[in-house]
Amino acid sequence: MAITDDKDFYKTITQPSSAEFKDRGSKFFAFAFPIETVEEFKKHQQQLKKEHPKAVHCCFAYRIGLDGNNFRSSDDGEPSGSAGKPILGQIDSKEITNVAVLVVRYWGGTLLGVPGLINAYKTATSLALQVTPIVQKQVELKYKILFDYTQMNEVMMVIKQYNCTVIEQEMQLFCNIITGVPTNRKEEVLYKLNELRAVEITPIT
Repeated sequence: MAITDDKDFYKTITQPSSAEFKDRGSKFFAFAFPIETVEEFKKHQQQLKKEHPKAVHCCFAYRIGLDGNNFRSSDDGEPSGSAGKPILGQIDSKEITNVAVLVVRYWGGTLLGVPGLINAYKTATSLALQVTPIVQKQVELKYKILFDYTQMNEVMMVIKQYNCTVIEQEMQLFCNIITGVPTNRKEEVLYKLNELRAVEITPIT
């Protein structure tokens, strides 16, 4: 599965979305979220279970990271392979990552059978992913930068010039910034920062 053909970029969503699909009385509510960690996914899952206490199933799939190895899917009591896999299949068909989709089902009184369930979970997921923009983001490496506040302008100039993102910052007498450096600009950014006096740069793995 190729998440991206370009190692410097990947596709994902940046906004949550939802959609509804109905079949023979059963209602399937799909919720798509951008995530970066399993912990983030678990928070969304707990919240949805609180909001939908009468739902009979809360099936899901997620994929995180760029190597394609961090993923999970769950049928949550539905017949094996009828919910989680179709949800993950829709995420993968769009070649996106750092995405979770949860589908909440309300029982409608009629058995849909495995083909009907596969279609319902697949369609609900597809609808939710259609209403949120898929964006291309640059792959970034995280670095911690420590510097004196007098160096602020020079450090921020490098961050801005090379399109780095500021993930966290603590500005006091001594400043601490966690930044995401685009993989294709890494050498230039590190060279520029190392040129500045008394600036410490540490990679975050």
